[in-house]
Amino acid sequence: MIEPKPTKVRTALGRNLTYGMLDTVGRAIVTGHYDGKRFPTEAELATEHGVSRSVTREAVKMLTAKGLLSARPRQGTIIQPNTAWNLFDTDVLRWLLERQFTLPLLRSFNELRLAVEPMAAQLAAMHATSEGVAMIAAGYARMEAAERGDDDALDADIAFHVAILRACDNPFFAQFEDLVSTALRTSIRFTNRFKGRSASLPAHKAVLEAIAARDSGSASATIRSIIEDVMILIRQAESEGAVVDRGAAVLG
Repeated sequence: MIEPKPTKVRTALGRNLTYGMLDTVGRAIVTGHYDGKRFPTEAELATEHGVSRSVTREAVKMLTAKGLLSARPRQGTIIQPNTAWNLFDTDVLRWLLERQFTLPLLRSFNELRLAVEPMAAQLAAMHATSEGVAMIAAGYARMEAAERGDDDALDADIAFHVAILRACDNPFFAQFEDLVSTALRTSIRFTNRFKGRSASLPAHKAVLEAIAARDSGSASATIRSIIEDVMILIRQAESEGAVVDRGAAVLG
């Protein structure tokens, strides 16, 4: 096999070499390219990708800050177990979308949704401004449009759930936006394929109406039922020994 020339590899990294290197190596780590292999030294990475040692060193520092790498005396740079990865980091979440998902990972994503979204809906019902409610309504309108084939169903569903996080008037909940978006994407890719289902418009409309009516208990309970419906399908798939593939998914 002919090895690519360093200049071509460097071009593939994009104009910002450090971030291009970060993205390329980070994706390789998360998607398992280095599983069972020794992680390259900085010199080897620099040669492989046709960049300077300073670019490589900076990218490695950034990957270390994300919890993916660790430098130890006499051991060099090693890949950290995924339990050490910063799963709230937007880059790590993006790379996770490209790896082979497992049902336990899907379950973990949705367990976190259960911990976050019902309370966010409750807070939105209590504190959302008129603009916040309008933003949730706009997300639901997009879901209706997607049902007619006039919008993307995945993006519309995510817009609805993210709008609730933004409307709850709590900056900490708003920080879960990327995590909830990633969890939704993984769930949708799994459950649509597994059961051929789409998002329940009546259930999502009920959440919107409860928030608009300032009914915090109903808003929380209804969005919890939406997520628990996804959890039921995941547990069913686990009991049947289903295998997750990247094309598989349930709209939640």
